[in-house]
Amino acid sequence: MREKQAGKIVNVSSAAGKIHVPLGAWYIATKHALEGWSDCLRLETKPFNIDVIIIEPGAIGTEFNDVFVEPMLKRSGQGPYSTIANAIAKFSHDSQTNPNGSSPPSVIANTISEAIKARRPQTRYAAGKFAKPMMFVRQWFGDRFFDGLLGRMLS
Repeated sequence: MREKQAGKIVNVSSAAGKIHVPLGAWYIATKHALEGWSDCLRLETKPFNIDVIIIEPGAIGTEFNDVFVEPMLKRSGQGPYSTIANAIAKFSHDSQTNPNGSSPPSVIANTISEAIKARRPQTRYAAGKFAKPMMFVRQWFGDRFFDGLLGRMLS
């Protein structure tokens, strides 16, 4: 890409790279890191006319619950965090089983395609259920408000 003075790098992060939820630190930390790395890479590759694009999916209908919820319940479902672990598990289950609770994976595939085809792509594309509204609330209303909103959603 440097030799050709052109290219696009697409990193799939998550809305979780900009927001947070309890008991998700292991996942959210990786997404925060990917966001920061992509921002640095974008500046480093700019002189070579290489775009770095970050895709930030929200709730997508995939097998993520198997990766996130089941281990969380195994580790925290019976201990001091059991109330919140079970609330998160219920919320996740409801969003996956409700036809309107998540977006299909094609939403992200289409977003990646749009970004790649763009002559001058955005640096970030938030797509999928809850991505834009949750990031908007966090950015514009602040941490305490967002924390309270999560508390109400999970109670």
